[in-house]
Amino acid sequence: MYLFDTDVLSNLLSRRPSERLLDRLGRVPAAEQFTSAITVGEIYYGIYKSHRADDYRRTLERIVWPRVRIVPFDRPAAEAYGRLRAELERTGRPLPDADLMIAAIGLARRLVVVTGNVKHFARVQGLQVENWL
Repeated sequence: MYLFDTDVLSNLLSRRPSERLLDRLGRVPAAEQFTSAITVGEIYYGIYKSHRADDYRRTLERIVWPRVRIVPFDRPAAEAYGRLRAELERTGRPLPDADLMIAAIGLARRLVVVTGNVKHFARVQGLQVENWL
């Protein structure tokens, strides 16, 4: 099962989405497609900064949200977040909070994080990461 990062879902809103991404999404059942509440917030932040906010919202409502289940940042994710943040700070390799929260949700729910930023998420020991872009 897969947890989509912000760059992956944002790609679907572009004028020319990645063919590789579209192909992979078409082969994965909707029941195995997730994103985090953190990613949803980041997506809407980008939309509200855009001059095409209405178009992007319609695309999300028509194409993305019907297929992708949204996972909350719950207590198991919060516990994983605290552990990860302390470990990464101790090693001098911190990550931004939003990425840490997404990684923590992935670990807590045993989801593969799908992102174009594999190098970034690879810092998180035990997290499975794939790049579909």
